Amino acid sequence: MTTAGTTPLRIGLLGTGPWARNTQAPALAAHPGVELSGVWGRRAEAADALAAAHGTRAYTGEEGIDALLEASDAVAFALPPDVQAPLAVRAAEAGCHLLMDKPVATTVAGARAVAEAAEKASVASVVFCTLRFAPETSAWIAEQAASDGWFTARAQWLGSLYAAGSDSEYADSPWRREKGGLWDVGPHALSVLIPVLGDVEHLTAVAGPADTTHLILRHTSGASSTVTLGLSAPPGAAGVEIEVRGERGTASIPGWAGAETAFRGAVDALAEAVRTGVPHPCDARFGLHLTELLAAAEEQAQAVG
Repeated sequence: MTTAGTTPLRIGLLGTGPWARNTQAPALAAHPGVELSGVWGRRAEAADALAAAHGTRAYTGEEGIDALLEASDAVAFALPPDVQAPLAVRAAEAGCHLLMDKPVATTVAGARAVAEAAEKASVASVVFCTLRFAPETSAWIAEQAASDGWFTARAQWLGSLYAAGSDSEYADSPWRREKGGLWDVGPHALSVLIPVLGDVEHLTAVAGPADTTHLILRHTSGASSTVTLGLSAPPGAAGVEIEVRGERGTASIPGWAGAETAFRGAVDALAEAVRTGVPHPCDARFGLHLTELLAAAEEQAQAVG
């Protein structure tokens, strides 16, 4: 595979939905260190349109997956998580590095299969938790993680995707509607809290209104955090806030430029992991751990609810 020097990393894209059109495909096509080696989609017309827009080749069907893997050093995923997981296993077995969306899967077994396949094949992997790769937020996370004395934290990630009157194209996603904010935005919040406060050693979850889930977490540092997640808030209640409090006072996460810029950061992280052989902190193993935490939270919330 092409992994060294100045030769572009050939990355294929699996998926043609809004996330692929708005984020992955533009970021990959514009990245100076990447060759967008092709686009695969279940619908040939969608694959053709997205590939044509970015000057690459379209693939479809089962044979198209194999052909794209053969033409690629790595693959990026813009697919529902439980479609992504078995295809990520297939890609790893074909020797392709993995740039996955979060969550890796919505079952622990699915996420574990991905992590084990990546490890067995010795391929690099990155899970795109946006805030870990956006320049503004990744720098803030690193700064807070380097400091001791945090006492507690609060994270609130409320979207209005399913609020009355919403016309977001992302609302058409069946898996998001089924799994809700816990699974869609929960990985983002956890990917910030864990590096700053330490791993989660105890978790309590209860259901709130609509798809909202409330979490109380105790971390290995001794700090605690509360998390509120949902996609059905009224538009006036929507927003993202993450703050930590401790001996240094209060620190709040800054805004960030957008998903495409962050995704370019994830591409850079994958390329670095490929080049050095050093796993990125947000790799498939971390994706598995996030799935374990979310599955435990879902089980608790459903039992209480």
